[in-house]
Amino acid sequence: MVLALEIVLVLAAVLMTVFVLLHKGKGGGLSSLFGGGVQSNLSGSTIVEKNLDRYTVVISVVWITCILGLNLIQSFAV
Repeated sequence: MVLALEIVLVLAAVLMTVFVLLHKGKGGGLSSLFGGGVQSNLSGSTIVEKNLDRYTVVISVVWITCILGLNLIQSFAV
């Protein structure tokens, strides 16, 4: 169980790093390579940025859950 949580934790950390780096900054980011450069007139951000935000939040929740799970396992292990 611990090994599985550690593997998921490492994968989530790597994916979260990649997703954060894909976000568009002040001067544009790597997300513009995948169609993020076309702005929508009705919304402040593109569909790519919205989906990237959603994926980043989901991965961060998985990451935090793994950390909490590993901490609980370690604290209750005798």
